[in-house]
Amino acid sequence: MPKPVEEPTKMQNRFQAVSMHSQEPKTRIQNFKEVAQGYTEEQALAEASRCLTCPSPQCVKGCPVSVDIPAFIKLIKEQKYSDAIRKVKEKNSLPAICGRVCPQEQQCQKQCVLGKKGDPVSIGRLERFVADFELKKRLNVPELPALNGKKVAVIGAGPAGLTVAADLAKRGYKVVVFEALHVAGGVLVYGIPEFRLPKKIVQAEVDYIKQLGVDVRTDALIGRLFTVEELFEKGFDAVFIGTGAGLPRFLNIPGENLGGIYSANEFLIRVNLLKSYKFPEFKTPIRIGKNVVVIGGGNVALDSARCALRLGAEHVCIAYRRSREEMPARLEEIAHAEEEGIVCKFLASPTRFLGGEKGNVKGMEFLTMELGEPDASGRRTVTPIEGSETVMDVDTVIVAIGRTPNPIIQSTTDGLKTTSRGIIVTKSETGQTSLEAVYAGGDIATEEATVISAMGSGKKAAQSIHEYLKNKPQRKNAPTPKPTLKSR
Repeated sequence: MPKPVEEPTKMQNRFQAVSMHSQEPKTRIQNFKEVAQGYTEEQALAEASRCLTCPSPQCVKGCPVSVDIPAFIKLIKEQKYSDAIRKVKEKNSLPAICGRVCPQEQQCQKQCVLGKKGDPVSIGRLERFVADFELKKRLNVPELPALNGKKVAVIGAGPAGLTVAADLAKRGYKVVVFEALHVAGGVLVYGIPEFRLPKKIVQAEVDYIKQLGVDVRTDALIGRLFTVEELFEKGFDAVFIGTGAGLPRFLNIPGENLGGIYSANEFLIRVNLLKSYKFPEFKTPIRIGKNVVVIGGGNVALDSARCALRLGAEHVCIAYRRSREEMPARLEEIAHAEEEGIVCKFLASPTRFLGGEKGNVKGMEFLTMELGEPDASGRRTVTPIEGSETVMDVDTVIVAIGRTPNPIIQSTTDGLKTTSRGIIVTKSETGQTSLEAVYAGGDIATEEATVISAMGSGKKAAQSIHEYLKNKPQRKNAPTPKPTLKSR
């Protein structure tokens, strides 16, 4: 074990974060192995020593699940790593995932006082360090209370659903998670590439949830297998809906039905869940041409572009209709993409796709945009520049402009209030829907957001379900049962 690192004494040490080793760009574009390598013990101790242990920590206020950040970092300083991960897991059941993919720079680290004069403390990297330390030493399962005789159904095994399941299991509830796909994890397994979030990490976190006593059932599509009302008839006392946003949005421009044009959803599911990158070992091939354009500016667009590069594309371009400053993707991911040679074409908005031989795409026409004043959401508006039409040669297009909820639950549950976009309406502080004993959280209730935001909404819902079921009243406005596919 390395010697304890002394507190930084030089100004540049206090205000400069410890860098983390990554695969070299020329090497990593040839494989799907994890890019960021994580802190060594010595690096973690050095970075933890920068924490000021503020008496009124603002970083905690920036964490959607309220992890006691100064406390777990103090335990790292004392080299009490098992205690540190236990402290994290008091509030966060998926720390190895959050330490890798959460936008800490926009949340907890944004509030760090050191960030006013230099680099904030690398909270996410330290969280990953203690989580990985625990995984190497085997999972540490807390003592669980006796079952209280009440059952909760959780629909969807994504970050929101897994969080609800873990929090309620720790309170003595029997929890059953119903997952439509054949692997638990939701967007964590089908939407985020292996080089950013290895599947073994997700599986280890799911295994931890199972060790809490949670029953995870895959290949179980609620709305077809059972309706929400039928879950109550089977003895469940409350239901949580965390089915995410799994339907892709499209541009609705001419030529979008040409061959070689994918939605990011289809593309990433093929690559991630069906392991197209291991073809022919896994028999799910995916065609990638030489010239690839990805439309969008979020993390999904960057993930798609970086996957395409690793699958053999010679030139990959991201077309985004605003500027670099407006890109919603994480700064770290933008930097990684640029290091790998991916080109970002800003202020470019597609107008149509051009067809070639055998009905495949061969080109994309786009307009150059100019930025205007911020709209009601705070994002700057864009307007096209007349006469700026330009054609780009492409043979593969990936559309990554967002997703909407799958309507199966909404269409099979009477009385469940939704917006025109299919988002389930909930009370923001509790996650309660328009139906008694039915709660929702994550992207199905907030539209597309971050993993940690989904977990935050899951924690609120778990607390609300617990408060409701402590003295369970008679349910009044239960949804009317509809025939399932099985009964039809």
